[in-house]
Amino acid sequence: MPIRHDVVGAVGRPVSHSWDSTDALLYAVGVGAGVDELAFTTENSHDTPQRVLPTMAAVIGAGVASAIGEIGPFDFAMLVHGEQSFTQHREIPVAGSLTATGRITGIWDKGSGAVVAVEGECIDDATGELLLTVGSAVFIRGEGGWGGDRGPSGDRNAPPDRAPDHSVTYVTRPDQALTYRLSGDRNPLHSDPWFAALAGFDRPILHGLCTYGFTGRALLHTLCGSDPARFRSMEARFASPVFPGESLTVDMWVTGPGEAVFVTKGPDGRIVVAGGRHTFDA
Repeated sequence: MPIRHDVVGAVGRPVSHSWDSTDALLYAVGVGAGVDELAFTTENSHDTPQRVLPTMAAVIGAGVASAIGEIGPFDFAMLVHGEQSFTQHREIPVAGSLTATGRITGIWDKGSGAVVAVEGECIDDATGELLLTVGSAVFIRGEGGWGGDRGPSGDRNAPPDRAPDHSVTYVTRPDQALTYRLSGDRNPLHSDPWFAALAGFDRPILHGLCTYGFTGRALLHTLCGSDPARFRSMEARFASPVFPGESLTVDMWVTGPGEAVFVTKGPDGRIVVAGGRHTFDA
């Protein structure tokens, strides 16, 4: 049975999510933070209060994706995470809870599959205030071809034709995915060699949102002075798989006050995160 194409604007069920200090620490280590980032990796360092990496928004705000259920049943094995975005309206607290409500913002026919986009608000349960706006888009193979609108095209957030203003390289650990998965995504594609082979890979691949977190750390430390309160928004498209142990180079171009575009590349120069845009308090 094909997915429904007439549910743009449909709202999913509210989803609650809570987290504590340990969750925030584990997320930070999972996206590569270490001994030179003690504000994010410890809770008891002298004169260093614990803070939260902004990209943890993608984990605690994942409930907005429940709206995808409005399209009806489909084979989740055919789903690929395509894009991720968030806006941080206030700095994420070290511990708390929120309620996320998402809605479908687009369903596009790509021929070989369908793209479904969702976006939603995450309300801080303690204050009733808007904490985050989170968005994502997924590609569902085999669900296209109904003659619908192909949706947006073109190279959104293309970098200028000049050398980047900043470039940061991090190296992922061979066991990076085994740590990141403890933040909630237990898909065996990222841990089980047998399952990865079924998907056509010779070994497990890194979570796209782990690569996203590495990229966010580079933006935070380079453009926000390592201050999460200055980090406003981030959007990007996943362009190529990453294998644990590979290096990631984040190239950044400042395009205006408090605004930059970026790409993330693998060690062979391939683009793994594309169409990146970041806003921040300059």
